[in-house]
Amino acid sequence: MITLEPPATRAQRLRWALSDTFVIAGRSYSQLRTQPGQIAAELVAPVIMTILFGYVFGSAIRLPGGGDYRNYLMPGIFMQVMALSAVAAATSVAEDMARGIIDRFRAQPIARAAVLAGRSLADLSKDWLSLATMSVCGLLIAGWRPHGTPLGTLAGFALLALFGYAMIWLGTYIGLFVKNGAQADAATFGWLFPMTFLANAFVPLEGLPGWLRAIADWNPMSAVVSAARELFGNPGSAAASWPLQHPVTAALCWSLLIIAVFAPLAVRRYRTAASR
Repeated sequence: MITLEPPATRAQRLRWALSDTFVIAGRSYSQLRTQPGQIAAELVAPVIMTILFGYVFGSAIRLPGGGDYRNYLMPGIFMQVMALSAVAAATSVAEDMARGIIDRFRAQPIARAAVLAGRSLADLSKDWLSLATMSVCGLLIAGWRPHGTPLGTLAGFALLALFGYAMIWLGTYIGLFVKNGAQADAATFGWLFPMTFLANAFVPLEGLPGWLRAIADWNPMSAVVSAARELFGNPGSAAASWPLQHPVTAALCWSLLIIAVFAPLAVRRYRTAASR
């Protein structure tokens, strides 16, 4: 149950906030029962992407250093789906704002950070579902195999999930500013989707002109993909910049920085934003 009155001590406030966070997360889970199409889309999309990129692009792309392209590709697809979780987060938050649900939450004795933290926790579990589905698709359809250690493979998935969690907070922040779900989709997908291609997710960066190569090298998504390839033991591409020479460190830093910036900003915006 949601606490009726805020407790007095710091420890009690922490337990209160955690309890409310899980209540809000449970609300998000319960909504999935009435939206089977959303679950189906999250399960079908990875299959389509794996077939499209793995077989259509894979038949034409050769890696400069050799290696199987589909093993090179799958970490890029994993990253793209994690990055696009920002779109879903922004859209759902904007729709709740438009329906006045956020105002109703603020009228309740709920810890201020719990509403957004609960939503982000529920969205993170959906990311894990997407990762699991894509992994099965990669294993069964594309012939992808992680060649690293079991611990390294687990660390690779954890790093991808951390990046997805960071993008959820970015999307949440955007969703608190726009008027409806359509605007939220345009405000995130319109620039985020091209950014996933301006990285080393699908093709090596060696053929890019110098100025564009520099942008791609420092794109956080490139670091995440390179880190996943390193941890999975999959083939990568030449690393000319610091983020790609130290991809695990760079990916961790980028993800934690995005969370550190946008989680507090989103909570602050939530406290003052009015429903549309």
